[in-house]
Amino acid sequence: MEVLYDRVAGLDVGKASVTVCVRTPGARRGRRTETRTFKTTSGSLRVMRDWLVEAGVSIAAIESTSTYWKPPFYCLEEVMEIWLLNAAHMKAVPGRKTDVRDAEWIAQLLEHGLLTPSFVPPPPVRRLRMLTRYRVQLHGDRTRETVRLELMLEDASIKLSTVASSLNTVSARAMLAAMIDGETDARVLAEMAKGKMRSKIPDLAQALEGNFDIHHAQLARSILGRLDRVEESMRQLDQVIESACEPWAHQIELLQTIPGVGPRVAQVIIAETGGDMSKFPTAAHLASWAGLAPAMYESAGRRSPAGRRRGNKWLTGMLVEAAGSVGRMHGKNYLAVQHSRITQRRGMRRAQVAVAHSILVMAYYMLERDQPYQDLGPQWLVKRNEEARTHRLVKQLEKLGHTVTIDPAA
Repeated sequence: MEVLYDRVAGLDVGKASVTVCVRTPGARRGRRTETRTFKTTSGSLRVMRDWLVEAGVSIAAIESTSTYWKPPFYCLEEVMEIWLLNAAHMKAVPGRKTDVRDAEWIAQLLEHGLLTPSFVPPPPVRRLRMLTRYRVQLHGDRTRETVRLELMLEDASIKLSTVASSLNTVSARAMLAAMIDGETDARVLAEMAKGKMRSKIPDLAQALEGNFDIHHAQLARSILGRLDRVEESMRQLDQVIESACEPWAHQIELLQTIPGVGPRVAQVIIAETGGDMSKFPTAAHLASWAGLAPAMYESAGRRSPAGRRRGNKWLTGMLVEAAGSVGRMHGKNYLAVQHSRITQRRGMRRAQVAVAHSILVMAYYMLERDQPYQDLGPQWLVKRNEEARTHRLVKQLEKLGHTVTIDPAA
């Protein structure tokens, strides 16, 4: 097999050590192999980098093991081309499996050009990605604490969540604070309602009757304290992310013209893709990388359904969330009509994935062409189907020997 890269390195990385195999031209048209193991500390990685540079290595490949690949990758990307490899795309070496054999296998595949690198954005985008992903984790923390609060109230026979829209509203928080301070009169607690909640005072008085004791008060105080800290962390993080997104302000403004795409969704699209669509050959490649394209499994001429591909869960999650907001627009635009039509035929979940795919494809072409969103209109799908049906009926009549002249009605 032809050797495409003369001097290569394969890295098998773990938490504490990284095994490096270097393959270079040897005597009599052979290949020379040398393997060393280094610690993953910064000083040891610099020694590894100097050794690879001295050996004349021009390209290296590393398997994406958890987050352990990041220190070696960041150390080497400054001095050579380095590929990050999807572990699922490489089969393990048959027989005895060791770190040395894995590193040698990676190097051999690399030198023959049998590997495909994964997309790794440049450092500024990686830093923004780290911030947006942490924000998603904080949202999860807030949701979990809110669920714990509701479960604790259920244990105390307090049914506040059945009347209030959320336990984080001003009225609900005021009632909870009074209960923690020792107030037990349900009528007094219900009178703390504000705004639209005051029309529900009779229902609140019934919902707030229960067995809220000092142990429930202690738990509620602790949960509400954690919720306040999470909310404060999210406010601070939003400011940091907004400042970090300034270089992509124009792209984020363009993306927000898509129905359902707000500032946070636009920021995640930029953070996960880098905003540079030249990294993806087509919109289909981007959708496949994100995990919004159907998987395909074919064997012996038979195709079997394989579900949806695995991809970038952070990007997919935000796009599905945007698709959910589109579904509440009730046919006001093309995406809302698409969501409604697919929901009727295949259900809500499939509709949201399909609309998320459409949003990502739109984002691809908008960023590639530097153009804002142009809606096709809520009647576009109906007109397309009518035209297709008309064309199909005309062809059927022509096959029967008729000459068809279409005269549209006024």
